[in-house]
Amino acid sequence: MTERKCILSGDRADPETLVRLAVGPEGQVLPDIRAKAAGRGAWIGISRAELEVALAKGKLKGALARAFKDSDLQIPGDLPAMIESGLRKTLLDRLGLESRASMLLTGSEKIDVACRKGQVRLLLHAADAAADGNRKLDQALRVGQEAEGTDLAGVVLPVDREALSMAMGRDNVVHIAVTDSRAASRLRAAIGRLESYLGCANGAPVHGEPDSTDVPGVVA
Repeated sequence: MTERKCILSGDRADPETLVRLAVGPEGQVLPDIRAKAAGRGAWIGISRAELEVALAKGKLKGALARAFKDSDLQIPGDLPAMIESGLRKTLLDRLGLESRASMLLTGSEKIDVACRKGQVRLLLHAADAAADGNRKLDQALRVGQEAEGTDLAGVVLPVDREALSMAMGRDNVVHIAVTDSRAASRLRAAIGRLESYLGCANGAPVHGEPDSTDVPGVVA
């Protein structure tokens, strides 16, 4: 896939890691999270905090004017929040789809068993999950992946249990285990894009993987 250039940083990246902006029928700049809107688009690959600074200082307006060749664009003051909301919805929608396709497990006991059997490709925790519950399942994950003594752990999502429960149509979803490699890859992409925008992506391990990719059963 052709790389796209961020209009603010100048960096090039895979469009799946960026956010596309499009112009609505009334000249309003809007997030096009799924990159499906017709017409010209502009891409950004910076964090929300950086975008807010660019918006406040007028840099975003100038960059958009050059990208769309139009100086009369309307830029909503809440554009950064709109983007975050869109990225969050995309992640929750993806979780809902994977749940309906039976790619996910919920419930601490079921997840613990699957982790110890080495069946879990990605382990997720709600933002408001109890630390003790996270530690127990993280340890089960390391046992199943023969990764004891490493820092292999699940991902603490920037989404709480209420939002997860609504997305998946289940009660009290606190922990999620992904048992399909392709589903895990799709979810990592959605999580990574939201984390990057929020500025909370960490160095290692970012997405429930150990530093080494040699651990069996864990897909890079």
